[in-house]
This record gives sequence, C-alpha cells and structure tokens, in this order.
Amino acid sequence: MDQIRWRTRRRRGWSTGVWRWWGGFAAGLVMMVLWKSMMLGGTQRDIEKLKLEEIESSPMQTPETADGGKNGSSLQTTGNKSKGQAQPPQKETAAASLEAESLSDYERTRVSVYITADKRVETLPIELYVRGVIAAEMPVDFKLEALKAQAIAARTYIYRRMAAGERVVSTGAGAADVTDTVQHQVYLPLDRLLDRWKGTAKDLNIGKLNRAVEETKGQIITYKGKPIEAAFFSTSNGYTENASDYWQIDVPYLHSVASPWDKEISPRFKETVTMKLGDFASKLGVKKNAAKTMRILETTEGKRIKTVAVGGLTLSGREVREKLGLASSQFLWEIKDDDIVITTFGYGHGVGMSQWGANGMAEEGSGAVQIVTHYYSGTKVEQASKIQGRL
Repeated sequence: MDQIRWRTRRRRGWSTGVWRWWGGFAAGLVMMVLWKSMMLGGTQRDIEKLKLEEIESSPMQTPETADGGKNGSSLQTTGNKSKGQAQPPQKETAAASLEAESLSDYERTRVSVYITADKRVETLPIELYVRGVIAAEMPVDFKLEALKAQAIAARTYIYRRMAAGERVVSTGAGAADVTDTVQHQVYLPLDRLLDRWKGTAKDLNIGKLNRAVEETKGQIITYKGKPIEAAFFSTSNGYTENASDYWQIDVPYLHSVASPWDKEISPRFKETVTMKLGDFASKLGVKKNAAKTMRILETTEGKRIKTVAVGGLTLSGREVREKLGLASSQFLWEIKDDDIVITTFGYGHGVGMSQWGANGMAEEGSGAVQIVTHYYSGTKVEQASKIQGRL
C-alpha cells in the first residue's frame, strides 16, 4: 500500500512539473512577443523620425536634377548632393553632414542674375550660372573642348567680378551680381534652357553642357595668381586685338595673338553693309561729302583700324565701329553714287578669346586649357578654391 501511494505521488508530482514547465514556456513566449512588438514599434518610429529629419534638411530640387542630371552631372543648389536613389537614412544623413563640412567658399557661391525680359532676379549656384552662360554665348554644336574653354572663361569672369564685390542694382527687383545681357555675360535662364530643345535633342544638348561645366568644375584662369578679366568675342579677323588698342588699358594677358581658324569656319568672318552717305555722315557727325576724303591714319597690331581722318575729325576704329554699328573695327569701304559700301572682317571687339577660333583649335585636337592659355597670354588654369587666400 505504501508503495502504491508513493507511485501515485510520483505521478502527480511529474504531472504537476510538466504543467508548470509548459506554463513557464507559454509565459516566456508571450513576453518575447510583447518585447519584439515594443522594439519593432520603437525602431519604426526612429526610422520615421530620421526620414522626417532627412526631408527637412535636404536641398530643394533644382531644374538640373528635375531634368534628369544627364552625364552624371552633380551640380547642386547647396552643399548636400541630391541622390538619384533612396538610401538608408542614417548613411544619407551622415554623408550629407560630412560633405557640407568639406565644402569650400567657392562651392557655396551663388550668383544673382537680373533677368531683363522678366524684370526679376534669378539666384542659383555658380556652376549652374556658368551652364546658362555657355548655353547663351556659344553654339551647343561646337566641340566639347571649345565649350569647356568657354565655361572656364565664363566662370573666371563671374568669379573675378564677385570677388571684387561688384554688383549691379536692378530696377524694381533688388540687387544682382550681373544682368543677363552683353553688358556682362549673356545668360539663358533655367526655365528657357529646359524648354529650348525637345526629346532626344534636349537630353544630348543639356548633357553636353553639363559635361562642359562638370569637367571644368571650379577652374578659372589666373595671371600671377589672380583671376583675369576673361574677355571673349565671336570671330577674329585672323588676330585678336590688344586691350590697349581697343580699351586704352594695357592688360598683359590681353595682347594680340594669331587666330587663323576663324576665316575658314566662321560664318561671321566677313560682312558687307550699305548705307546712304547722308546717314553715314550724320552718325559720324561730319558733312555728307566727308566720306569721299576719309582715310586710315594708323592700324593696330591686331590688323584693325586704330584711327581714321574724316571731315576734319580724327576718330578711333572703335568709335567708327560703334557709331555706325559695324561688326568689327577692321573695315574697308567703297563709295557708289549716293551710297557707301562697308566690308568688315571679324565680329566683335576682338579682345581676348575668339569663340570660333576656340572651336577651330578644338577641331584640330587642342584641349580647353590649351585654348584659353593661347588666347590669354602668360596665364594658367587653377582651381578657384585654391586661390581664395590670395584675393
């Protein structure tokens, strides 16, 4: 009997232990589920918080990124780069923070442009401004190296101007660094640039402009460590002009150099205009018959007219060009009855880089740096961020 009781107690004890074990396991399982739920909830809230912080700190999308960023262009409105694909928020935020800390003053530079037609000011990063200038100043079908040379010259012009603190006040629209006209550099606003071409042509052309800017990013032309006055013009007469002969200012890097390519490839190399003798005389401020005795007194090193004698006056070639609206200060004339027929060679003031000459050099295999150092005597190309301490 005692043995039976012992066996019964042992069975009851084993049964109780089993139930206690299963009870403990179930309780542990419930606790694990609750803990996981709490942790997942906290993680999700943390992720959402990081995403919100990322959105709040990210830059506004520019028309550049909206257009697709062809050819890997990474021009931005601020130091934070806009990524093409979603990234883990922790890595994205950390990368943006590190990049912002490494940005130079140059990379933070923004240019304010007075858009004359719209009577408004457009403010954008300096590299996007450079893209708008080369789009307006040079044909997009030029060789890439010519476009890059134009980008370097355009960037040098605006960088030098802003470093000197020069600004222009626009009527009714506040202050701006430059206008979008030939008074400074012709600039194509972002909205018009993106509407200029359609379909495949848009992708190719904007991609080409982006390459010209990106592959020369931050590069400017210097003379003895200082950014130069990077004058440029359309077409030479075979030579560029001394700044001293056209502007009466001697600039060592703006001296006459040969530019033989223009004659062969530029449609603006030669132009003929006809005007009445009366109109000619009126514009120059002389008597009608004075044209018949006009003569050249002196020519420049760049083969243009330096001075002429007409109607008792001595006028510079530049004065004649501007008063008559001629393409160049190298010209010939012929009087036919009551008309004067004037033939010009080249297009523009002739000082600095010839754009068509640059394209001719590029067609022969010259790179952008070779082009700009040919037209700007004794200069070199440097990164703007490295010369800021010298200004």
